[in-house]
Amino acid sequence: MNLHHAVEITLTRPATHAELAHAARTLPLAANRDATRLMAVVRAKTPARALHRVRRRLDEALPVDVITTHYPDSGGHVLLNITLPPAADTAIRRAAACVGQKPRIFVQLALHRALAQRIEEEAALLDGAVQRLLATTTAAQLWAAVGRALTPTPGAPSC
Repeated sequence: MNLHHAVEITLTRPATHAELAHAARTLPLAANRDATRLMAVVRAKTPARALHRVRRRLDEALPVDVITTHYPDSGGHVLLNITLPPAADTAIRRAAACVGQKPRIFVQLALHRALAQRIEEEAALLDGAVQRLLATTTAAQLWAAVGRALTPTPGAPSC
């Protein structure tokens, strides 16, 4: 059964009006203001097939960088479709073979490790900032400041 999948396309540079018009004849698209990000709704059996279909239809017409599913799947994952330069593709295939993994799994695990490391680094930075604040103020004062920062001010523009 084919479903509709929302797909986001990130371009390597802004698309020209002529490029967008040509690509829109192949696939209906919605562009952001500077024409560097596009949205499409694609009919396909799976999200992966939707991304592949978009890549096939647009790769020659537009400077496509990354194609992603717009909404996370039931596991909270967003699928990526990236075309790597030949040298990078070869390096990934070799590294994956060295550890006995498929390239897709190798990249997936590497991304998970990098994201986990980044989360740990951000948490450490935040912990350090809080410790520095607590060295010069009380916990009650800090909580009051956090409350003020998170409470909208009447009349202030909302995000």
